[in-house]
Amino acid sequence: MMSDPSSELLDKILLSMIEGIGSRTYQRLLERFGNVTAILNASRSDLNGFEFLKPDTVSRLTSARQLIDPAVILELCRREQIDILSLQDSRYPEPLRTIHDPPPLLYVKGKILPQDTFSIAVIGTRRSSAYGHRQAERLATALAHNGFTINSGLALGIDGTAHRAALKANSRTLAVLGSGHHRIYPPEHEKLAEQIVESGGAVLSEYPPLHVSAKWTFPQRNRIVSGLSLGVLVIESPLRSGAMISARIAGEQGRDLFAVPGSIESSNSQGCHQLIRDGAYLVESVEDILNVLGPLRQKVLLPGMLHDPIRHPNEMSLNEIEWAVLQSVGMTATPINSIVTATGLEEQQVVAALSVLEKKRIIRQLSPITFVKM
Repeated sequence: MMSDPSSELLDKILLSMIEGIGSRTYQRLLERFGNVTAILNASRSDLNGFEFLKPDTVSRLTSARQLIDPAVILELCRREQIDILSLQDSRYPEPLRTIHDPPPLLYVKGKILPQDTFSIAVIGTRRSSAYGHRQAERLATALAHNGFTINSGLALGIDGTAHRAALKANSRTLAVLGSGHHRIYPPEHEKLAEQIVESGGAVLSEYPPLHVSAKWTFPQRNRIVSGLSLGVLVIESPLRSGAMISARIAGEQGRDLFAVPGSIESSNSQGCHQLIRDGAYLVESVEDILNVLGPLRQKVLLPGMLHDPIRHPNEMSLNEIEWAVLQSVGMTATPINSIVTATGLEEQQVVAALSVLEKKRIIRQLSPITFVKM
């Protein structure tokens, strides 16, 4: 359900639809006028003094109310069950909110959940090889089994493979469009988009449903894919490609960057090899990613949690016994007998839970009888 009052939401939709008003310009205008209604009601003389507004943009802005009807978009979204999240909405993804040019609006089909904070972007070339397909499927599946949401751009090649691997693993996946929901590109992935929503994931776009993709919308889309994620994994990418643009954006956003090496005889490997030379983490297995990310830099409290805030994605899949044991393991060496006493559990139950926690890389065994949190 859309939380913005209709009149305010209509103005937000209208402002976002004006040609020449991108996310940065939108935010700069908000900083100066305070709200979208004041921007749309501004006179030409009010707007002419801003050096970042071209004369054509000023003309479109001052005539927008007469030329664009945002109610058509709002009604279409309500009919098609497309949610609209503004930056002020509490449901807007927090990692994305913190990038320097977040989308003012997100059109979302499906649900973005708090656990999607723990997500990895898996991206690469549209012309993936059999090798790239295998690596994308293997690594996306492993990441999904380790509690991560898989983000990608719904493109052919690596993107599609990553989404399908997450679905097959019964895990969450988010797809970011470079078009509106009624103009899904590529059209071959319309069914995949439906499957993502049906599985409980989400397909999202910063563009209204009828917006047609263009060459420039895909680089714009890429900043959202990386902005939603803790890190970005590149699998097969030529030197000149959208994946390399995404990698650059991920670095600017402060996201961890990972790359899978390939054959030196393949042009699809050149981009990944260059990223590794430039400092990206080389990835052969999911452990290479988990070792870098480890516990989160900042704990996350999920709604309805009865436990401490999450500090590692794998904690989301723990049962009650495993949670009780984890809460009894300290940041320094903790003996098994202390854990048994603290939890009131049988020693056999504690040992079994400790084994699970160690496999999930949440704790580490220091000696035969002592453990410590990672």
